[in-house]
Amino acid sequence: MRAIVCEQVDQLKLVEQEKPALLPGTAVVRIRRIGICGTDLHAYKGNQPFFSYPRVLGHELAGVVEQIDDPHGRIHAGDQVSIIPYMHCGECIACRNGKTNCCTDMKVLGVHIDGGMRELIVVPVTHLLAANGLTLDQAAVLEPLSIGAHAVRRAALQAGETVLVIGSGPIGLGVMAFAKHRGARVIAMDIQDERLAFCKQWAKVDDTVNALQGAKEKLAELTNGEYPTAVFDATGNARSMADAFGFVAHGGRLVYVGLVKAELSFNDPEFHKREMTLMGSRNATIEDFAAVQEAVASGSIDVNSFITHRVPFADMINHFDSWLKPESKVIKAMVEL
Repeated sequence: MRAIVCEQVDQLKLVEQEKPALLPGTAVVRIRRIGICGTDLHAYKGNQPFFSYPRVLGHELAGVVEQIDDPHGRIHAGDQVSIIPYMHCGECIACRNGKTNCCTDMKVLGVHIDGGMRELIVVPVTHLLAANGLTLDQAAVLEPLSIGAHAVRRAALQAGETVLVIGSGPIGLGVMAFAKHRGARVIAMDIQDERLAFCKQWAKVDDTVNALQGAKEKLAELTNGEYPTAVFDATGNARSMADAFGFVAHGGRLVYVGLVKAELSFNDPEFHKREMTLMGSRNATIEDFAAVQEAVASGSIDVNSFITHRVPFADMINHFDSWLKPESKVIKAMVEL
C-alpha cells in the first residue's frame, strides 16, 4: 500500500508499505480523507514538540471499515468512520479520572506513532466513531473541531460572556463556533484582515480586532474597559501567548489551546491581582467528538466552506510547501484517496 512519510525536516516521501493485519479488538480502515493540520505543518518544519522522525503524518481522518473485530458489534465492515487519534493508556491518573485527552502515556497518531497518511490503517475499535450519516469531508474534520469544542467545555463558558479568541486557523475557528453555540459574545483577533472577515462569515463572530492595530485599546473599547472574561489563544505563537495575559478581565481565565515549542513567562503581579485562571486545553474526549458530530449533522457547522483546498493523495507532496505560505490562504486543506 502507499504511504507518505516525513523522513526528516522538510522532506516527505511516497513509499510502499505492507498492508496492516487485523488484530483482536481492532479494525482495518481504508483511509478516504486526510485533513492537514498545523501539527503536520509544524512537524514538517521541525517545530513540533513530542515528535521524532521518520513519521507517517496525519490524524484528521475519515475512512471505511474493511475488516473489524468488534466484540460489541457496534461498528461493521462497510461503515464509514471518523477516527479518534488519541491513543490513551486507560490506566493512568488522567485516564482513571476521565481525562483521556491528557493521558500520561499519550500516543497521538501522526505525532508519537505513525498516522493515517496511508491507504490502510489499523485502529482500536474504541477509537472509531460511526459516521454513516456524514460526508467523508465532515467525518474528517470532526477531530480539529473537537479540539475547539473541548477548549470551550473546559473553560465552562456561560451564555452572555464576552470571549476573545486569538488566532483564526482551523482550531481557533472551532473555538469561535462552539463559543457562539454556547451563547457567548465572541471577538476574533488575528493579524490578517482577510482571515478576520472569514471569522465573521463562517463563525459568525460579533466583533473582530487586528492584533497589529491597537489591539488592547480596541478590546477596551469593545468591553467598556472590562476586557473579556475568557481569552483563548490558538496561535501557537509565543509572543501572542504572552501578550494574551494583558487581555483578560479581572477574575477571568486564559486558555492556551495552541502549543509552542518554547518557554513562556508572564508578570506575576498582573496575574495575581486579577486572580486570573490559566488553563491548558489538550486534544479532546469522545464526549467532545459526539457533540461536534451532532452539530455537524444538524447543519450548525458549515464544513464545505471550512475546506478551502483539496488534492489527490498522489499529488499532496507537491502542494505541501505552498500550504505554509500566507498567500495560499489555506483554512483547511483536504487530501482525497
